[in-house]
Amino acid sequence: MILQRWVKLGCVLAASITTLWLPSPSFGDEVPSFRLEKSSHGKKLVTGDGRTVFQYMTQKPVGTNLSANSTCCLYPLNTPKGVRVVDLAPGDHRHHRGVFLAWHAMEFGKRADFWGWGEMAPTEDRKIINQEVELLDANGEYAKLLIKNDWKIGERKVVDEKLMITAREKDATYVIDLKYRLTPTENMTLDQSAFGGFCVKSRQDGKRAFFDPKGQVELPKPHHLKPETDWPNAAFYDYTFTLDAGPTAGITVMNHPSNPPTRWHNLISIAMINPCIVAEGPVKVAKDDSLLLQYRLIIHDGARPDAVSTFGRN
Repeated sequence: MILQRWVKLGCVLAASITTLWLPSPSFGDEVPSFRLEKSSHGKKLVTGDGRTVFQYMTQKPVGTNLSANSTCCLYPLNTPKGVRVVDLAPGDHRHHRGVFLAWHAMEFGKRADFWGWGEMAPTEDRKIINQEVELLDANGEYAKLLIKNDWKIGERKVVDEKLMITAREKDATYVIDLKYRLTPTENMTLDQSAFGGFCVKSRQDGKRAFFDPKGQVELPKPHHLKPETDWPNAAFYDYTFTLDAGPTAGITVMNHPSNPPTRWHNLISIAMINPCIVAEGPVKVAKDDSLLLQYRLIIHDGARPDAVSTFGRN
């Protein structure tokens, strides 16, 4: 029996923010502040000593392999030592793009695919368009950004997206919190599917492995048309790779406990990490209500840090 879930504005807002997911600002730092700079395809967040944490990409590069209409993603995303941990539009999945949020089967009266796959709903004239990337606050310990995007079918906006990103460097990792608020302008249904939503497209080169709180994961590969084959929910899944002629690095994705019921569409073959809120059933959001989703990324050099279990709630 297909599960129908209505997400109402305010039903999870009060309980969804825990102090474990908020940085503690300090004042009078002697360390130079994070800063936001213009880049070739958007804006990039830079540490006080000049290292690029990530670029929020708003425009496609000329001659790109990216087949999706939308860009709006984190690419590149680097470790503190400068190792890139995500990929953009690889040959086997040209619509995948760094760290992004979209679904491939949505209903607004009209069907829509903002993911870029095109098999379950139209992609033509469906596009996520950036309106703003703003640095709200920064010091030597953390930076807070506000990003505003319009999800449009032709000239009609169907979703208002506000994304808050808080980034900090902690214990030789980058800790990045992402809080999405999606407010549809008309009733919205996210179809049940094995994949979709928040996605990290990592690197496919080198030796690769998944980890969860219990250690290395050896679960069967999920099937993209069978939601029941997705992996069970966990506090986090980590993807670590060792390049053929280079270092070891990785990315941990944490699922906030306030998010809707989640299963994970994780594929080592394509380096995909996808906590999927529509695997157990469709999600419906009424016009002018909001869907709130929160995730944490821990970007690490070397092996997965044991301290990952101290971030958030397990």
